[in-house]
Amino acid sequence: MQTASTLFEIAVLGPLFACMVAGLFGRMMGDGPAKALTTSIMVIAALCGSGALFTAMHIGGMPVVVQLADWIRAGSFHAAWTLRLDTLSLSMVAMVTAVSALVHIYSIGYMGHETTPTYRFFSYLSLFTFAMLMLVTSNDLIQLFFGWEGVGLASYLLIGYWYDRPSACAAAIKAFVVNRVADLFFMVGIALLFVEFGSVTYDNIFALVPAHGDDTYTLLGTHRIYETICLLLFIGAMGKSAQLFLHTWLPDAMEGPTPVSALIHAATMVTAGVFLMARMSPLVEFAPDTKAFILFIGATTCFFAATVGLVQPDIKRTIAYSTCSQLGYMFMAVGAGAYQASMFHLTTHAFFKALLFLGAGSVIHAVHDEQNMFRMGGLWKKIPLTYGAMWLGSLALAGIFPFAGYWSKDAILEATWMAHSGLGFYGWTLGCITAFITALYSWRLIFLVFHGAPRDAHLHEGAHESPVWMTLPLVLLGVGAVLAGLLLAPYYVGEGQAAFWSGAIVNAPGNTVIATLEQTPELIALVPTFAGVLGILVAYLCYVASPTIPASFATSLRPIYLFLLNKWYFDELYDHLFVRPYRALANLLWKGADEGVIEGIPHGLARMTAGTAAQAVRTQTGSIAIYAFTMLIGLVVLVSTLLVFH
Repeated sequence: MQTASTLFEIAVLGPLFACMVAGLFGRMMGDGPAKALTTSIMVIAALCGSGALFTAMHIGGMPVVVQLADWIRAGSFHAAWTLRLDTLSLSMVAMVTAVSALVHIYSIGYMGHETTPTYRFFSYLSLFTFAMLMLVTSNDLIQLFFGWEGVGLASYLLIGYWYDRPSACAAAIKAFVVNRVADLFFMVGIALLFVEFGSVTYDNIFALVPAHGDDTYTLLGTHRIYETICLLLFIGAMGKSAQLFLHTWLPDAMEGPTPVSALIHAATMVTAGVFLMARMSPLVEFAPDTKAFILFIGATTCFFAATVGLVQPDIKRTIAYSTCSQLGYMFMAVGAGAYQASMFHLTTHAFFKALLFLGAGSVIHAVHDEQNMFRMGGLWKKIPLTYGAMWLGSLALAGIFPFAGYWSKDAILEATWMAHSGLGFYGWTLGCITAFITALYSWRLIFLVFHGAPRDAHLHEGAHESPVWMTLPLVLLGVGAVLAGLLLAPYYVGEGQAAFWSGAIVNAPGNTVIATLEQTPELIALVPTFAGVLGILVAYLCYVASPTIPASFATSLRPIYLFLLNKWYFDELYDHLFVRPYRALANLLWKGADEGVIEGIPHGLARMTAGTAAQAVRTQTGSIAIYAFTMLIGLVVLVSTLLVFH
């Protein structure tokens, strides 16, 4: 186990070293050495992360807690810098470091055309990776929250990396602010956990869960404490994982460089909320009402995001809404009690979503930074390797056998069916409809970008395949998109899942969803595949065989088309409900209170003093006769007053 622990520490702390060296000394080192250092260390971290997982699986003896340093001691509150080695953290570290290493390699080619130094960009990528690793290896909720806020900070820096673009700065601020709203609920949830259990360490909390099952919390009524805490934690997860109502930051995050999009959507940040729910499964299992709410939000989100992605003209935003939709699937699994299936889809999704984003980046690179799919077309002969990569990623995303998404997404839908509840049927129904829409918009993208006649001759003529730094990660991720589901299914959700997870994920005694997946009726298990194939056929009909169909639908169903194109008008709704009232209040406090009162009082006093002084100056004429006359009047007034009162 010592070998696994050593590899684990290298994998986690390596990105921190790379970030600090590149960030502090990058200007002196130059771009080349900074890129080489950060990328090399990330490759080493990926190898160590995978090595630690395989070593620990064969040796056993988990969980193991490695204490790095003492951190906080305040009365009964104690938090230490620790690394928790169990299957959940090890699998996340292996996935995060692998995807991040490939994104680093890809970035060497993608950012090669930048005219300004890019050492800062690579430092931020390593910082992002380190923050996510701190989150997934935490042994308590304080260190998890440190990593949680760390990925928020890194996302702000990376989304707004091109700070000379107002749209990028606005997107970075939006992501930061929306997540702060959700993080408030998360912090309150952590505080209630400490009040209830006297600790924020996982093992201490989980050991006390059975003893506090009947505790209640009173606020606007009486509620079970577990329901309250889990709901607060889930709202925090909704913000980080861009679930419905707190999703609006995610598509705007596309303003950052494409490697950032791949890292955010595949391995870091948006997966943090799903990981939190899986880590807290021993507590979430005792909050059935919150689980039902999680299932409802997840199912609704996966359908909502798919409908919006169906009409987006921007290639990256289409894939971004796909991420939002797939995260909805993951939360559906959590709500159904199938945390293992949730983590399975999180892992397979990391490979094919990174492949899709990096493939989209290769397309954008080929057509000189154009992102509008309706200006592309006929590119498959120009960039055949990218074309093949997009096919592999789309087949995995659509859940077509035997690609990765088939195994994990079908496991989630089977779990919702086998939950045997009304909300489970709701989730299964929307999940199957979403499977159809997912395949439809995935092949819409492929047919618009790679097939048909070129819509812009200039873009088509200048298109070219990406350099090896960009195509090599596509090839490796393509292998993952094909094989990850097949190889991991026996461990994550199959017969070996109990031994694999080894207590890192907990199902309550009455929760048999995972154990009964194999009992799903065969017809029910085939529905998602049929839906995916049907979606591909409809996309072919609409965008290859008869390309006039989408335009006629957009015209005849214009209100629905505009509703979807404008993302269900969530941004406009929030603008009216929150942004405008807040701006009006801010203007009132600024103009009325700040400038009118706080700044007005000293300015008024200054003006009054200046006016009084100006009047006093007028009495100083320099005439001796006037001064003598004034003294005489004063003397007369003084003498008259004395005589009157005498």
